[in-house]
Amino acid sequence: MQARLLYVALISSLLLCAAVVVSARDSQDPKDRSLAAAQITGQVRFADTKQPAYNVMVTCEADIGGLVGQVMTDRNGKFTFANLALAQYRITVRVPGYIEERQSVEVMTTQSAFLQFQLQPDKSNIAIARPGVIDIAVPEGAKREFDAATKTLEKGKDGIDEAIRHLEKALSIYPKYSQAALMLGTAYMDLGQWEKAERSLKKTLEINPQAANALFALGELYRQQKRTDDAEKVVVQGLDVEPRSYQGHLNLARIYWDSSAQIKDDTQARPVLEKAYEEVKKSLELNPEFGPAHVVKGNLLLRVHRAQDAQHEFEEYLRLEPKGPFAEQARTTVERIKKALASQPAKQTP
Repeated sequence: MQARLLYVALISSLLLCAAVVVSARDSQDPKDRSLAAAQITGQVRFADTKQPAYNVMVTCEADIGGLVGQVMTDRNGKFTFANLALAQYRITVRVPGYIEERQSVEVMTTQSAFLQFQLQPDKSNIAIARPGVIDIAVPEGAKREFDAATKTLEKGKDGIDEAIRHLEKALSIYPKYSQAALMLGTAYMDLGQWEKAERSLKKTLEINPQAANALFALGELYRQQKRTDDAEKVVVQGLDVEPRSYQGHLNLARIYWDSSAQIKDDTQARPVLEKAYEEVKKSLELNPEFGPAHVVKGNLLLRVHRAQDAQHEFEEYLRLEPKGPFAEQARTTVERIKKALASQPAKQTP
């Protein structure tokens, strides 16, 4: 749950989307895009605590073709690889301090599969703390506070304040608890408490400068504060770490979109709009089912007066998320586009 903003209009004003989601959904084999039809979902838990493994990297590889994609688990430890070709895959979960888990799955006779992973502690290998990983050096008291925060956040917005208290206590017990610092930063962002969020995210990056999700979250924070240069810098850093992050590419597209909105002349705005378009294109190449990216792409197409193409993007969003946070505004915009196109004089055939 992150800060969201939507502004609807047509021609003279645009549909503007803002959405940050720390999700677990990414994957497509570009070599077999025309055959993409399958989906692999799953959940990762820690066997010792029975708690969901939050922000843990999951890798999908095809038996033929190699790496397909990597995603991070959500707060419930869940992940999704969508739009897969019908084939055999290997799903791997690697967490420092825990034994690597791998499962093979076939999605040729069936188009969906659900996997469950139970991570066992590797007592022979002490983990290095980093975001997204439960550090086995974390004291039990800090773990209990973190687990309580995770459970409380399942309540949604009503549970944020309580979760923050648990996370702050966890960090008071173990200041290097990077996973707690990252979750605390995003919780403060949910409340719009930007200064506290920035401190928590920077603390995460002090523990691990390569924490891509912390960089993406910090970029969104700066974007909300209209610190465009800072936002671009940290999101680019995050993409250097995780170049296949569809969310990271969308975040960067939205930063460029914000910059273009300050430029009234279309000719002058074109270079920035082209940068935004390239990033949203990359996001959709990595995950064609990512609804918010279709909305941003629709915004860009409207800005360059390609209303019919924009309509297609908004309709695609509605197909993917018919009850999504932008559904009502997207439907309104689609209707306005249809009316505008219908009112245009028909082209005469010579």
